[in-house]
Amino acid sequence: MYDFDKTLSPKDMQEYGFISELGMKSEDFWEKSRLNMVNHNMDQILAYMLTILQEAEGRMLLTRNVFNEMGRSVKLFDGLETWFDRINLYGEKLGLEIEHYIISSGLKEIIQGTKIAHKFKEIYAAEYCYNERNIPIWPAMAVNYTSKTQFLFRINKGVLDVTEHNGLNESTPDNKKRIPFTNMIYLGDGLTDVPCMKLVKINGGHSIAVYYDDRCIADSLISQGRVDFVVKADYREDSEMEKTVHTILNQIDAANKVLELHTRQMNNI
Repeated sequence: MYDFDKTLSPKDMQEYGFISELGMKSEDFWEKSRLNMVNHNMDQILAYMLTILQEAEGRMLLTRNVFNEMGRSVKLFDGLETWFDRINLYGEKLGLEIEHYIISSGLKEIIQGTKIAHKFKEIYAAEYCYNERNIPIWPAMAVNYTSKTQFLFRINKGVLDVTEHNGLNESTPDNKKRIPFTNMIYLGDGLTDVPCMKLVKINGGHSIAVYYDDRCIADSLISQGRVDFVVKADYREDSEMEKTVHTILNQIDAANKVLELHTRQMNNI
């Protein structure tokens, strides 16, 4: 599972298309979002979604397709365009089936326009509801730092449809859960990822704090026991990131084989 902004891309995705198209400075946009949040006692994600609509009014026609087009200009970290196929191939050699998911507070519509969108089984992110003219009129989904965790449980249980709640909340035996937490790897860049990082880590999975230039936040996360690894956002072949994920996959493979051996012996009693 991956966060998006500053995990797979150097900046917030809104800064590549939307903010620059309006001729705004990124700090001005985020300050207006902050004021919306404070003045209206509003969720941080809903605040930026409102600010997008406010700033676009009379200046830019927003549609789902326009957001998708913005995704084409989003810069990705080095190596990402081949990363997913390389990791899939490595997993295949171990007998593991690899799935990739996005869990982001950014806009799903923008992510869907990026070069790597088709590599993900699901993209969980903020999203608008659209009218018959394909114009955004209301938030359909807001994903903040705590609500991100619900998607880990969806992936865990195999209840991927965000409109399905009964299956998500029903008690499920561990051996019936589609993807155990022990088989999960979560990559994120900062404090907004901490609930997911911690949840994966305490349940036997692995969390990686990603950094670009400044590793101070990432170092604090590992020193506080919130993540397992700190790795630079370089996804090229033979990078530290690739070697780290390969090592984790080796461990997952070994643990699964040990469990299978134990289960077989128990069944023979």
